[in-house]
Amino acid sequence: MQKHIVIHNAERDNIDTWVKYRNGLCDSCNAVCCTMPAEVRVRDLIRLGVIEAFDLETDPKHLAKRLQKMGVIEHFNFRHSLFTLARRAGGDCHFLDARTRQCTVYEKRPDTCRDHPQKIGPRPGFCPYRQKSRPATRSAD
Repeated sequence: MQKHIVIHNAERDNIDTWVKYRNGLCDSCNAVCCTMPAEVRVRDLIRLGVIEAFDLETDPKHLAKRLQKMGVIEHFNFRHSLFTLARRAGGDCHFLDARTRQCTVYEKRPDTCRDHPQKIGPRPGFCPYRQKSRPATRSAD
């Protein structure tokens, strides 16, 4: 008897297709949430090690310009003091390993990433799960 495996491929921009989050789901996911814009605060940037605590004294506009030149952020919302992390041309987060699809700064990741999807996001408690593609297997000759 063959076991049927359901492959779910949510559409990132259609939250009706998102699946209920459960522990362990990320292990087989293609990191779709890491293609969504991630808004972070100064304390997240300090934890990531891209700025130092003394940078808190820097004018936020100057700090944002410096971080944009460094390629760390792509936008700064002055009104809410939120920085949007930079993404690569394909939409992946700057800190996502393209080959493994795993976060390269997991232990230092921003609060936004720590709390998604359980507490925050377009549909809290749900995620845009997309199963990792499996490598092709060679048949034995």
